[in-house]
Amino acid sequence: MTPTDSLLAFTLAATLLTVTPGLDTALILRTATVEGSRQAAKAALGINAGCLLWGAAVAFGLGAVLAVSEVAYTLLKYCGAAYLCWLGINLLRSPRASFSGPDARQGGGNWFVRGLLGNALNPKVGIFYVSFLPQFIPAGSPLVAWTFGLVGIHIALGVLWAGALILATRPLGKALRRPAVVRWMDRATGAVFLLFAARLAFSKR
Repeated sequence: MTPTDSLLAFTLAATLLTVTPGLDTALILRTATVEGSRQAAKAALGINAGCLLWGAAVAFGLGAVLAVSEVAYTLLKYCGAAYLCWLGINLLRSPRASFSGPDARQGGGNWFVRGLLGNALNPKVGIFYVSFLPQFIPAGSPLVAWTFGLVGIHIALGVLWAGALILATRPLGKALRRPAVVRWMDRATGAVFLLFAARLAFSKR
């Protein structure tokens, strides 16, 4: 496969993976709807920063350790599940009536950090990069440069997709920020986080 073929094939595969609904999509949609575009953009940047960290880990060989070490994989998996569980329980226990004022209990957090930790503590992302990226690196090509290049494409696609999600919530923003809807969004997102926490905790390689 030529370098051009590799880039085209990876871009197509990464696009399909990016738009597939998952935890990142749920986090961005909820944050954009309840807290506005600015906070959602921070969450999206955090998510993509997590991808960059995993890309660096793969490029410099740390991802391979995760792929072969059961202890490292299990430890990171449970840390990630515990973090998602914590977020989910907080949203379920303390849903807000608005995203400002005294009810903004969940909104005061740093959404960049939340997005970053959501990816950085998910070993599935690391395993995915370890197993997925090498398939699109032409034989004899510099590993580090190509790894970062492919990760850069994935991040660019993630930014575009996050922007589309954020823009899609704007026409409905006023209606979706009603107190009852805000509470429902918090509880629904909390439930999604708990489901992903359970899925991660009980997942196998």
